[in-house]
Amino acid sequence: MEFISKLTQHCRVVAYYAVACISVVLGVLMPPAFAGDKTTYSYFVTGTRYFMTGNPVPVQALPTPQPRAVQPVVIMGGGPDVDGAFRWMIRQAGITKATGGRMVVIRATGTDAYDPYFYYSNKKNATDIPAVDGYVGGAYLGLTAAETLVITDTAAANDPFVNAVVGSANALWIAGGDQANYIKFWKGTKLNATIAALMQQNVPVGGTSAGANVLGQFVFSAIEGTVTSTQALSDPYNKYMTFDPKGFSGPEFLNTTALDNTFVDPHFDTRDRMGRLVTFLSRSIAPWSGSGCEGGVLTNPSAARGIGLDVETALQIQNISGRFVAQRVTNISTTSPSAVHFLRPLTSPAVCAPGKPLTIYGVHVQRLDDETVFDMTNWWNGGSAGIEAYVVDENAGIQSPATIHY
Repeated sequence: MEFISKLTQHCRVVAYYAVACISVVLGVLMPPAFAGDKTTYSYFVTGTRYFMTGNPVPVQALPTPQPRAVQPVVIMGGGPDVDGAFRWMIRQAGITKATGGRMVVIRATGTDAYDPYFYYSNKKNATDIPAVDGYVGGAYLGLTAAETLVITDTAAANDPFVNAVVGSANALWIAGGDQANYIKFWKGTKLNATIAALMQQNVPVGGTSAGANVLGQFVFSAIEGTVTSTQALSDPYNKYMTFDPKGFSGPEFLNTTALDNTFVDPHFDTRDRMGRLVTFLSRSIAPWSGSGCEGGVLTNPSAARGIGLDVETALQIQNISGRFVAQRVTNISTTSPSAVHFLRPLTSPAVCAPGKPLTIYGVHVQRLDDETVFDMTNWWNGGSAGIEAYVVDENAGIQSPATIHY
């Protein structure tokens, strides 16, 4: 048996049989694939890893970090990533220089671009200084490795190696892309169950753009493509209005308790998504006495909730003493509004039918644009000056106020 020394800097393994070695994941050796195997994923590693050749033997595992938060979740609005939110995830995972720890990224398309961003402190690949703007600096905080899995179909999502890597992650990030792929490829697979187990163990889980979208209980699935606010308001049942779970009932995908009855909509400011998020919420409200939407399930309109995330905006959520609280964070260099919008209908939709423009009055919006803590359990900020509240009406598909406070 031959032991290969620790591999530092950029260590990359594509479709993990690409080299004749075996990756050790927290001391657990994974079997290599053979020439006849069909792999439908790619695996990348940045940081310090152990590799072995010959007859594999175990190596000593790193101490296991203990999560510091209860049900920590991060949802991000797309665009530039928010450095501080990832540092928060690393800290909440309990990762220190004494324990080490692994940040794992999953996605259905794309590259390992997150790995060096998470691991290093600057473009010179420094690991011994605090991060500069535009880098997370995970190694400086104690991160042992940043890893990416590109999981392209259900076979990959059921693969033992994929689930071993994800299941032993100390923090998990779902990249942006197309949420339809996540629903089609990952829902109902072993990967789905593995992610759910991580959440139960208080491992920090987060996502940006499509990765944030799928963390809500109710998901705009985009199976038929995306939808604009104009299209949604003009006909709440148009062919692009696809949801998961279908009919708002049945098995959910990656819902956390903090996001019950909730739609998450990223790119909120740059893509003018107020109208479509209002329509998503409306569709989840059950019909009653001539109001509501056919196919909706929520009998109390105020139970429907939506979170609109501007670009370069993250919302850090955790359970503190039985209540879910959230805090907005953005980059110090941001030039966008970087706000979070919390929506809740006060009444049922007055008109919600196929082929007819939506009418709903009294959608309450709370816009958070500073570090004020938001009580998600009560859906209230406690009257802080750090939040702006207003009401949006949709009358026959026409929004009032026409100019939303982005």
